[in-house]
Amino acid sequence: MHQRLPAWWATPLIGAFGGWLASLANWPLPWMVGSLLAVIAVRCSGWLVSEVPRGRQVGQWIVASAIGLHFTGEVMREVLAHFGVILAGAVGTLLLGLIGIFILLRSGSDRATAFFASMPGGASEMVVLANRHRAEAASVAAAHSLRLLLVVLIVPALFTWGLPTIAAPPAAPVSWPWLAVLLPAGGLLALLWKRLGQPNPWMLGPLTACALASVAFDLHIGLPGWAGALGQWLIGCSLACHFDRPFFRSAPAFLLRILLFTLLAMLVAAALGGALGWLTALDEVSLMLGMMPGGITELCLTAEALQLSVALVTAVQVLRLFLVMFLAEPLFRAWQRRSPPR
Repeated sequence: MHQRLPAWWATPLIGAFGGWLASLANWPLPWMVGSLLAVIAVRCSGWLVSEVPRGRQVGQWIVASAIGLHFTGEVMREVLAHFGVILAGAVGTLLLGLIGIFILLRSGSDRATAFFASMPGGASEMVVLANRHRAEAASVAAAHSLRLLLVVLIVPALFTWGLPTIAAPPAAPVSWPWLAVLLPAGGLLALLWKRLGQPNPWMLGPLTACALASVAFDLHIGLPGWAGALGQWLIGCSLACHFDRPFFRSAPAFLLRILLFTLLAMLVAAALGGALGWLTALDEVSLMLGMMPGGITELCLTAEALQLSVALVTAVQVLRLFLVMFLAEPLFRAWQRRSPPR
């Protein structure tokens, strides 16, 4: 009996072609941005290729493991010594949501939709909260998807081409015996985090496992170079499958306001990061990147590619994620109580 090919069979091939073209053009994060744009272009042409099963999770697993290995003992001491600045950066990025709330409320969105569409947290978690408070879940999901797309396309390019070229340090040695232990440990911790209902398990689980081991055993190792490209490729292909022609045609006015909010939030984040860097001894460019309203995965990849402080960017982003997850709903309920909607 003839069996049809799965709907995702061409997705990795299209993404690989796009990543290859982007690498030829020396585009920042070529395997993520190239695969993202290639798959979006194909889906918008009418061929609705679908997401590779578990592709995003595997990509995050690889990338998070590489990021976790940046946390050596010296780096962790530096992060802890400047925890107050990192907390200020995380709170500052949380407050950027006020820009989106103001813009969306002024344009007629209901309060719950404006609030959860503007929070710089994980899209899936914000959609769950939006449903709980009777917001327009589709609009919230669209807002977070578009914000992530804009950050992936704009931030790496701006930071790459706006900074002087820095010679890459020697690649960290690869220790296969350690990786044979740490990679499965990160996967198991991700499964545990997911079972406990924690946010972003396939990012935070492997990152935590590798960071703890790297600090405890003073490891100075990394993943092979091709692993980063593999993780970017899988993530780019998966992100692209959230977009098609109906997405860009749906509520164009709403999407334009999300575009305006995202661009304003980037500018304010850059200003706040620069101010914090000026007030402290920390690298202001790393602080700017850490405060951008994007996802942990994409911004940490950018930091790694630009030889910035991956640990600093990661710390700001992770702390912000937990602040959003634990404070978003209580803050919204407090807002409702103090100022009931008319």
